[in-house]
Amino acid sequence: MPLLAMLDIRDIHSYHGNAYVLHGVSLSVPPRGIVALLGRNGMGKTTLIRSVMGLRPPSVRQGDILYRGQSLRGLLPHEIARKGIGLVPQGRRLFGSLTVLEHLDICPARRERAEGTREPWTADRILGLFPRLGERRRHRGSQLSGGERQMLAIARALRSDPDLLLMDEPTEGLAPVMVQHVEDTLVKLREAGLSVLLVEQNLRSALAVADSVHILETGRVVYTGSPGALSADGQTMNRYLGV
Repeated sequence: MPLLAMLDIRDIHSYHGNAYVLHGVSLSVPPRGIVALLGRNGMGKTTLIRSVMGLRPPSVRQGDILYRGQSLRGLLPHEIARKGIGLVPQGRRLFGSLTVLEHLDICPARRERAEGTREPWTADRILGLFPRLGERRRHRGSQLSGGERQMLAIARALRSDPDLLLMDEPTEGLAPVMVQHVEDTLVKLREAGLSVLLVEQNLRSALAVADSVHILETGRVVYTGSPGALSADGQTMNRYLGV
């Protein structure tokens, strides 16, 4: 019997006001899997992430979004987060005046947890995953480098103790050494039992960590396959990704 998908997006249609952005998108994220969502700018990738988290805009007018088999439609963002979904937003969205520890303190662990699950993501465990943040625990967000801010954005999401992470462009603007650090972190999180829906513009980075990939073009999934299959399909990469 196949495992129940951690996240199952079924034929969703999302709008920004009167703008029709997602045209019947379907995809799933398995337990302990990393699924990459690729595509050029403006194709609807962030809209999909926001649709899952219940953020407005957009508005989802058709279809369903299931987490562990239960619908998320109509729930508020904080209710969705408490079910075990963490968000690492594009641009990090940190507070410049708060320290590293204060960022972790304002995001307490959720109350709802699946039975028999893994070790929780305490502040100490998170700082063990990111030693650099441990060294800078009393530094304010405005004092951190770009790579450190990205670590903190991931750390803050982990503090809510999720089973599923939604990550929107986590390598954006980072130096190659920090991109590698993000990739290594994703692999460690998968090994720790998390599932990840990863939105990425960095094709090489996405293919390095993903178990499967989808390409979004004008609000529709136009390709689904393995990283290896996409790497070998130069025509598809050129057509939809411009590489």
